[in-house]
Amino acid sequence: MNILLLGDIVGPSGRKALTENLPDLIKKKKLDFVVVNGENAADSGVGITKKNVEQFFEDGVDVITTGNHVWDQMEAMDFISTEKRLLRPENLFKGSPGNGFGIFNSKNNKKVAVINLMGNIYMKKSDDVFQAAQKFIQKVQLKKNADFIVVDFHGEITSEKMAMGYLFDGKATLVVGTHTHVPTSDHRIMDKGTAYQTDIGMCGDYNSVIGMNRDNSLKKFFKDPSAIKHFPALGEATISGVMVVADDKTGLASEITPIVFGGQLESTI
Repeated sequence: MNILLLGDIVGPSGRKALTENLPDLIKKKKLDFVVVNGENAADSGVGITKKNVEQFFEDGVDVITTGNHVWDQMEAMDFISTEKRLLRPENLFKGSPGNGFGIFNSKNNKKVAVINLMGNIYMKKSDDVFQAAQKFIQKVQLKKNADFIVVDFHGEITSEKMAMGYLFDGKATLVVGTHTHVPTSDHRIMDKGTAYQTDIGMCGDYNSVIGMNRDNSLKKFFKDPSAIKHFPALGEATISGVMVVADDKTGLASEITPIVFGGQLESTI
């Protein structure tokens, strides 16, 4: 079983890179299941639109996760209830539209559970993420309720993400962090067989400040009155994420490989 999870798709350049590269990547790497974080996909670099969602699915994506910017495009609140393949963080306050996890069919007819979680530290206020994760673990068990389990932890700090990785070790196929838009170099398989990386970076223009126009971002840091609202950098995007090879019998990971190519970062393909 080959699973690809790509970091936050940022603005037009990120979307363009996905559309131009994912179909070929699926063929070359024989990918069975693809998850992308789409919470920065809109033209403004925050939120996601129905048009973005439809294009991602056309490109070959199976499930889209999000995070703290999930509602920045208000239309998402309307269509997320009917589009089950678009997830919002599971630990958003009760009554939030949409779902935080689901069980989906892969391209090779396996059942893949995907859960989207959001950190509590330096993020929008939400329910306790570790309590939400524990409830999910009790409800959805590897090889009992799903053949494979994928966790997208959308959070600001490394300690939360690492602790979540250990909570899920042996209980999920892979746990990755998103949100900081910078790929970490700690990809590994943990002691009990779960693949892990603290942050898988973004699919966007790295000649920027986490995907946003660098000159305008500097103006904002200097409190320059000529600075305007953040907007995405539009140069060539780098695709950034991980591919995991998982064992069909156990549902656990046997390999994890960074997938980084294009744009500013050194390629790992």
